[in-house]
This record gives sequence, structure tokens and C-alpha cells, in this order.
Amino acid sequence: MSSHGHAVTEAILETLKRAGSGLKEAGVRFALAGGCAGYARGAAPSLHDVDFALIEEDVPLAFKTLENLGFRTARPPEDWLVKAFDEDGVLVDMIYSIADRPVTEAMIARADMINTAALSLPVLEATDLVISWILPLSEHSCDYGAQLPVVRAMREQVDWDRVASVVAPSPYASTFLTLLERLRVIAPTSPSPDVDWP
Repeated sequence: MSSHGHAVTEAILETLKRAGSGLKEAGVRFALAGGCAGYARGAAPSLHDVDFALIEEDVPLAFKTLENLGFRTARPPEDWLVKAFDEDGVLVDMIYSIADRPVTEAMIARADMINTAALSLPVLEATDLVISWILPLSEHSCDYGAQLPVVRAMREQVDWDRVASVVAPSPYASTFLTLLERLRVIAPTSPSPDVDWP
């Protein structure tokens, strides 16, 4: 990693630490998501921002908590996330809906406490994390190449049959699983019908 890349990663992890410890202390129901969650679970750092999954009704408390820590908050037009910016400009996305499905208490409860950036934080369960990455894939956003190394690093932590069951209606996500099987990253999956998520 270049010195610039290292500095960016350090800044993101510092923001992760500040925001994560604040949300934890305030009692917000959340879990680390996105690239930072992949990093916490052993994937190489490919970090652009900090992503948290949280319950929608906790958004006002999360906003207030981060504003008190000096973050600037924003509500973008998208109806599935809100944003906060650290003093250094590092973005924190607080996601309360994934692929038109609300983040649930059950999903947050499944998160594992993992030591991340010298702080013990809830991190999305690996199966939920992979689903959250591939279920939103569409003709407008379908970068299998970016997903491959991260998913490969986490493959033994994931219930692939459950992933296959949840993403079965999506041709883009299902095709990604076929790619993983053809590359022998994962064994062939056996999806079950009617698996609830999240």
C-alpha cells in the first residue's frame, strides 16, 4: 500500500473508532458494515468510507450522537441511508435499508463483537455482510471484480446456502454465486425456498 493509501486507511479507521465508540456509548442499535466490516473479518483493507447498518428509528439518536462529536450530518435524497462527515471529510454512511429491506433488530443481534481499530464493535455477521453486498447488484452497479477478493477472504465464515436462498430472486447476485462456484471459491450451493432476510 502506498503512503497515501496508508494515510487514507488510518484516517478512515480513526473515524470508525470515534463514530463507533460514540454510537456504542449512546446505545444506538448498529453494526459495522461495508468494507470496514470486511476488513474486521480478515479481508484486505479497501476502505473508502465507514458504513454502519442501524435500525431506522435509531437514526435521530445516531445523528445527535455524531453531531455532538463534531460530525456534520446530511440527509441525501436516497431513502435508505443518512450521512455524516468527520472534520477530516471522512464519510460515514448509516444504512437503515438494504435492497429495499429494512435493517432489523434480528440482523443487529446476529452481529459478532470483533476488535476493530483497537475497539470492540458489533460487526455484521459474515453471511449478512455478503448478502448486503451482492443483493443490491443491478445492471447499473455490478462490479464482480471488486467483490471477489473480499468474499474470497471471508468464504469460510459464510453460510453460502443461506446466501443463495436469500439472493435467488436476483439474477445479478445469483450469477455472482455461480461465478464463485465455477472459480471453486465455494462449493455448489443448495438454496432453500422461503428464507427470510434480514
